[in-house]
Amino acid sequence: MAVQATLTQSSPPGAIDENELAKTAVEFAEQSEKLSLLPPEQGNHDAIAVEAQFVTPHDTVIVTADGHRLPTVPVQEAHKLNVLREELATQLEPTHHHTIQSPNEEKAIALSQQQNGTSPNKRPTDASLKRSMPPSHTNPLFPPLPLYGFPSLMTHIQCLIFRFTSFFLSLGFLAVIVLGALFTSIGPSVQHLWRLVTLRNPDASSRPFYKEETRRAEIRKRQEEAWLSGHRPSGKTPYPPTEGGPDPLVCDPAYYARRVGLDIEPFEVQTEDGFLIDLWHVYDPKEHTPLPACERAHRGPETFTPPRKPPSSPARFPVLLIHGLLQSSGAYCVNDDDSLAFLLAKAGYDVWLGNNRCGFTPKHTLLKYSDPRMWAWNIRQMGVFDLPALISRVCYETGFSKIGLICHSQGTTQALVALAKEQRPDLGDRITVFCGLAPAAYAGPLIGKMYFKFMRVISPGFFRVFFGIHAFIPFMMEMHRRLNGRVYGWLGYKVFGFLFGWGDGRWDRGLRDRMFRFAPVFVSSESMRWWLGRECFARQKCILSTKEEWRAEEREDGEVGEEGVLGEVDRDMADGGGGGRERKKGRRRKGSTAWYDERAPPFALWVAGDDDLVDGKKLLRRFERGREPYVEVVHQKVIPGYEHLDVIWAMDAPEQVFREVKEVLWKTCDVRGVCRVPEGCEDVPAWKPKKKEVTGDEGEEEEEEEEELQSSSSEDLSR
Repeated sequence: MAVQATLTQSSPPGAIDENELAKTAVEFAEQSEKLSLLPPEQGNHDAIAVEAQFVTPHDTVIVTADGHRLPTVPVQEAHKLNVLREELATQLEPTHHHTIQSPNEEKAIALSQQQNGTSPNKRPTDASLKRSMPPSHTNPLFPPLPLYGFPSLMTHIQCLIFRFTSFFLSLGFLAVIVLGALFTSIGPSVQHLWRLVTLRNPDASSRPFYKEETRRAEIRKRQEEAWLSGHRPSGKTPYPPTEGGPDPLVCDPAYYARRVGLDIEPFEVQTEDGFLIDLWHVYDPKEHTPLPACERAHRGPETFTPPRKPPSSPARFPVLLIHGLLQSSGAYCVNDDDSLAFLLAKAGYDVWLGNNRCGFTPKHTLLKYSDPRMWAWNIRQMGVFDLPALISRVCYETGFSKIGLICHSQGTTQALVALAKEQRPDLGDRITVFCGLAPAAYAGPLIGKMYFKFMRVISPGFFRVFFGIHAFIPFMMEMHRRLNGRVYGWLGYKVFGFLFGWGDGRWDRGLRDRMFRFAPVFVSSESMRWWLGRECFARQKCILSTKEEWRAEEREDGEVGEEGVLGEVDRDMADGGGGGRERKKGRRRKGSTAWYDERAPPFALWVAGDDDLVDGKKLLRRFERGREPYVEVVHQKVIPGYEHLDVIWAMDAPEQVFREVKEVLWKTCDVRGVCRVPEGCEDVPAWKPKKKEVTGDEGEEEEEEEEELQSSSSEDLSR
């Protein structure tokens, strides 16, 4: 059989139990077929699943016979494929058998043993080790994704049913949202009209930057007229634009880069599970020549390979920007010279704009748009697969071993998830600093709105009937393509403002239509179910702790904070008494529930003071109260009056946020000797990290855990 041929060579005569071999081969073939791109009988043997790779103990990718990748499947299914593969190889080559498992697969098995009451230090037999299955319980934070098999007549029919029902039901939901947005805008529109009728300026008192906004609109108008008349900026301009005139509102970040004298070259990046995602490099045409298209294509699924070439001094320090929910990284390019991407590039940084899977054009090395496996992902996969792939490619292209990372909203979520000690903490070794803008770790009060409650009330099964198992309300993308840019910009602002509770009071309204050229993008229904469904974020209101866990932490912190004095047992410890053990039994040490370990990079956080979508202040309190002993917050700021998108689009964001981001990036840069000094950072001192070590209660706690582990191991051995 084709599967057997991919795994084995000839074996000595008489060394094989034919019945056992046939049984194992059939089981392996059935499991392989379940996880393959296509069934073997269709003749495409290269697409057969032959192995599961454990990227983390909870995240796997399926490798086909030709080396391509298929997305995540439930851990139990992936482990079963590896067990059967190993058993088949063992029976065919009994004299050369040895157990081979990836470190992450071993961690998954050890975790399963701990949860089943088995000591991880007890030496199991080969048989018990092979048959040990990873955890089968449902993680309340990241429930398992559905398993979709290869395309068949039945799956085609099921997909058509889901697409048919979800088209009408989700379109009805969207219509209700649009009507709700329009209805709630009637009152403000009437007030605006009344001020006009009474000869009052409706914007002068309600918009804090009205005069500056008017001044900029006049400048843009003069520049457009000059461009149309043929008067181009002189060559003496540091960044002469190569595009100009009236804004056609195109969905192309390179066009807006050329309007400010820069340009963008697109790269294609392959994730470890086979998705092809877009990476945009912002560059100065006077300094950089775009690479040939063949060198900007994807380089396969392997991450963190040796760089193309080392950086040449003085090099620009590389910075990667990741966007928020339903956006692309074009959101960093819409405010002309005040855009974060262009401001950093002109200051002297090497700016890269990362986009998540699917984006404007869903692409995968094997899967097609209609295949539900193309859409079986959520925030976990975006953090575990997309972010490392993007960082890896930036490191490869620039030659740097570490880069700066800037994220907004959902981008902060995927970074916070990826860096967690249970996911990919080694990613912290590739980041000099993590800059979080409007960090989305805890839910804000907006999650309780009626239209979000509806998504939380319905069951996961009905959620898929209502919103499908493919893209989430793809009709939005159709509207994005077909509607006039100004009509879509106005409608998009009304709808998204209604949904997420922010306004344009601090934005340059003359650029608002441009801002919505880069939203929405394709996202999976499973991703939106993670955010808004009844099981995950909307229920737990946190990304890495359950509601019960973080509320217990707040109660513990509140007991000490409200009293303002040490508790009874804490006083005993302070007086040199023997209450240390008693305190730990009564109350957990604060670092015991930490999300991150010593590999976490330094954090810098900018929180919007009036953000109803997420609660960044709660995240700051987590750090201030010592819940993350290994995380050093090098900068934090709460900006009064700011809403969720103001941190990237407000007219005063360059002063309130961007200048500080620029300085923090340089402050934490680990290779200042080979990099050019960014403009405005000449007097910024280098940051000296504190030594991360376990001391005091943390050290005692680890000693206790080690003693308990040794004790349980001794009991297991005696039994």
